[in-house]
Amino acid sequence: MADAIAECYGQHIPQYVAGRLVDLGCGKAPLFGAYRSHATDVVLVDWPGSLHPNPDLDLEVDLNGPLPFAFGEFDTLILSDVLEHIRKPEHLFLEMARILAPGGRILMSVPFLYQIHEGPYDYYRYTEFALRHFAEMSGLEVVVLRPLGGSPEVLADMLAKHLVSVPVAGSFLAWSAQAVAKAFRGTSIGRRISERSGRTFPFGYFMVVQRPVVEPPAG
Repeated sequence: MADAIAECYGQHIPQYVAGRLVDLGCGKAPLFGAYRSHATDVVLVDWPGSLHPNPDLDLEVDLNGPLPFAFGEFDTLILSDVLEHIRKPEHLFLEMARILAPGGRILMSVPFLYQIHEGPYDYYRYTEFALRHFAEMSGLEVVVLRPLGGSPEVLADMLAKHLVSVPVAGSFLAWSAQAVAKAFRGTSIGRRISERSGRTFPFGYFMVVQRPVVEPPAG
């Protein structure tokens, strides 16, 4: 699934990334190589005491509070697998909308059928309906909203995470389960099953939202 998520960002970054970019909750910034050439400037932001230290980090920020940036400061925001760790997601959406320039975009992904991780700071899982609600209540337009993976990917991920604890052979068994799932996903029937089941059993979601160029009238 890491490959599938990276592929999805790779497909959309050339179309939607431009101008000044901030990567919120960037961790080790795995997407940096994909978006760097499309942005004029990049700001890497992560939590204080992050579990994924990055020597190139520009700023430490608690994303549960106000973001220390000016109104309309950025043309692009990246929020990759971060929203589930936010206590009040509505507040972060409003803050992202505030610092996003008119016409600017947010590219983000979230897990859905996925294990609890980085506890105790793993709070939520979101459906496509919740994601659309957060965007619209913040005055943002949904440009892309699509499931990432379906039943084959979910089952393979769960199986691999259980198999890895098997003594001696666990790592090999987990890798084998993932390899079989990836090969199946590469077939036409595998893709169809993944896409259809992703409507109700998604591994996660990918979304692009945009701040309108012309703001709606107040009231």
